Amino acid sequence: MEEGVLARIRTSLTAKRDVLRQWAQTAPPQKLDEALGPIGHGALERHLAVIDDALGQAEDRTIGTCTTCNEPVEASLIQMDYTACVCLEHFTEPERRSLEAELELAGAVQRSLLPQRPPDFPGLEIAAFSRPAQIVGGDYFDFFPFAGNRHGIVISDVVGHGLSSSLIMASLQTMLRTLTQEHASPAGLVARINRLCLHNIQFTTFVTLFLGAFDPATREFTYCNAGHNPPLLLRKASTEWLRPSGPAVGLTEDSVYSDRSVPLDPGDLLFLYTDGATETGSPGGELFGARRLEALAQENASHPPQAFLQAIRDGLDGFAEAAPPSDDLTMVALRVAY
Repeated sequence: MEEGVLARIRTSLTAKRDVLRQWAQTAPPQKLDEALGPIGHGALERHLAVIDDALGQAEDRTIGTCTTCNEPVEASLIQMDYTACVCLEHFTEPERRSLEAELELAGAVQRSLLPQRPPDFPGLEIAAFSRPAQIVGGDYFDFFPFAGNRHGIVISDVVGHGLSSSLIMASLQTMLRTLTQEHASPAGLVARINRLCLHNIQFTTFVTLFLGAFDPATREFTYCNAGHNPPLLLRKASTEWLRPSGPAVGLTEDSVYSDRSVPLDPGDLLFLYTDGATETGSPGGELFGARRLEALAQENASHPPQAFLQAIRDGLDGFAEAAPPSDDLTMVALRVAY
């Protein structure tokens, strides 16, 4: 394998390993549990072990050696999946077609961000707010048609800030808009995205993601929470956190994702946000936290979505006492109109 390709693999894998280790060592226990979801901490250790093995193979120049003929695996394949160990010529025809489709999609992932359009979903009142901590950010939200005549919504947060994070978010949007009509299940779509990202050397961090699909005919909301801050469902007489049903994308080696569904009634308000909300800090170093956010949301739940988000912003800004933000902040509010 060419030294230039090996150098890129070593650089990307080292960055990926270091980001994951630093996050695992410094993140609060609750944040660790949320991002990993029900799969547990052992899955992250297994993923780190795979990265370490690949780094060792890159150092001794054995990475990407075909187990059938002992020749180097194609460079394009090893860059998409650093665990690849079989040449294309040894694949069956169905395997080859599937892999070619994955390679084509991997190329699409690198293309530019599609322009975002405001949603026009009958039966829903929607408002959104996003503020990067730097000039560009790693938060992402979007609305799009989902399979089965449903309304799709996603909110996501890449670990890190700045230009590299924004590029990963651009790639995520490309994948979602390319694949959304191929998957009736949010969990199936998240699992596909995870497979595309997990061993890609360009994907040097991980992403928390909440993906939901609202059926206006039945008012059923089906979602997959991949390690993201749990959205808050505000009903007239109760509140419910939509907690993770799987780990963050690109975080563990043996990720499993599942769908969950909740019925939505007229007047219900769904509040989605990134950790820039709960991790807003006071001048004394105290974090705003989930309990304060829940209380603030309940207090303003009767407001229209736009006014609701403004009230949340005012509460966060007052807590921070005008200090500059240390993290990106994105919030989305959806109310069922009928």
